[in-house]
Amino acid sequence: MLLAFRAENVRSFREEIELSLIATPLAESRVIRHIPWREGGNPLMTLPAAGIFGANASGKSNVLKAIHDMRGYVLNSFRQQSTTNLRRWPFLLDSHSKQEPSRYEIDLVLNGVRHEYGFIRDDQHVIEEWALHYPRGRAASLFTREAMTVHAGATERANTRAIERLLRPDALFLSTAAAANHPHLLPLQEWFRGNLLFAQADNRPARQAFTVGMLSNEAARERVMTLLRAADLGLMDAKKHDLDPDLKERVAQAVKIISENDDDDVDDLQIADIGVSFTHRGAGDQPIELSPAEESLGTVVWFGLIGPVVDALTDGIVLLADELDASLHPALVTQLVRLFQDPLTNPHRAQLIFNSHDTTILGDSRDERLVGRDQTWFTEKLEDGSTRLYPLIDLDPRKHEAIGRRYLAGRYGATPILSREQFDHLGELIHSDD
Repeated sequence: MLLAFRAENVRSFREEIELSLIATPLAESRVIRHIPWREGGNPLMTLPAAGIFGANASGKSNVLKAIHDMRGYVLNSFRQQSTTNLRRWPFLLDSHSKQEPSRYEIDLVLNGVRHEYGFIRDDQHVIEEWALHYPRGRAASLFTREAMTVHAGATERANTRAIERLLRPDALFLSTAAAANHPHLLPLQEWFRGNLLFAQADNRPARQAFTVGMLSNEAARERVMTLLRAADLGLMDAKKHDLDPDLKERVAQAVKIISENDDDDVDDLQIADIGVSFTHRGAGDQPIELSPAEESLGTVVWFGLIGPVVDALTDGIVLLADELDASLHPALVTQLVRLFQDPLTNPHRAQLIFNSHDTTILGDSRDERLVGRDQTWFTEKLEDGSTRLYPLIDLDPRKHEAIGRRYLAGRYGATPILSREQFDHLGELIHSDD
């Protein structure tokens, strides 16, 4: 499970940020997951979800993008011939930050052992890189790196010397070691491959293709159809159709983008291209088959989320969901988040990190609250254009606080400061043309 993510000089974050999924004393007991993390030790208390709220353009999406950027570097830095294909995203609103390196760090539990991994890089080089684990509660080094010099942990020296010969200045040591099947580092790299899948508007057609692919597997199909029918969209069935070879290849590439963070584009792929139709109950209970073009936006948006959601819940992985409430009713968003919060529907301890404007998730009482006080985060744009990320618990919310209402009232910050006079000025401009 993911414990924490930290970054500095990344996208709109000039200073260090930290997003934590470790439960605090304010956590709701019903959602806490107890995770073994070392031999003979007490388990860690972790959280299955975190929601990020804030004004438009405050940096909510950039939290998820920064996490996904790290995944891309880990998976692709060795196989790419140059980091020009792995763009860096420093804070761009001052000249100094553009020249400074960016830092990424992640804490997670892998196979019952806590790991910490991170790196610092600029546009051309990996400056530092490190990996630690805690097999018996104390930190033990897997490796540390400074430029091209790698210092191996006590049990890793022979494997490390062989991999150093393959290492490039612009490639991560973890990526290089995984490509060489390093026995102790490959599982860490594979964790990145299987986790931090990103659901955003730009990859919606790829996610829809991913969902269509699940219709070929009986068990996966049943889970997909359960969520389609549960959403009260009037759907009886979804059918996968054969594609011509060219479209089939494009759809396969789209699925690869989702599953492997491939950087290639699938030009103009639409849901109409991916070979699916939806069956509705017509008059007299007659089945009526409709194409995706005849469906509502909400239906196709939901369809594109179902595949990643089912995949996450089935395999216990971390899903990143940008603008979770886009084109979806608040009641549907509530049920989607509840899937991750409830151990009954999330037995494999999957995690959801999302952003949203839907304040019904925050609730106006403890009973209505869907995400706990330590699962709620805010982004706020500062005067220099950078983003501040901070948790609700920093503001000492009371147990029964009406968080949704107080958030809309601006009690926690992270809300837009709008000028009624500027909006009214539009009327003056329109009248001036009369």
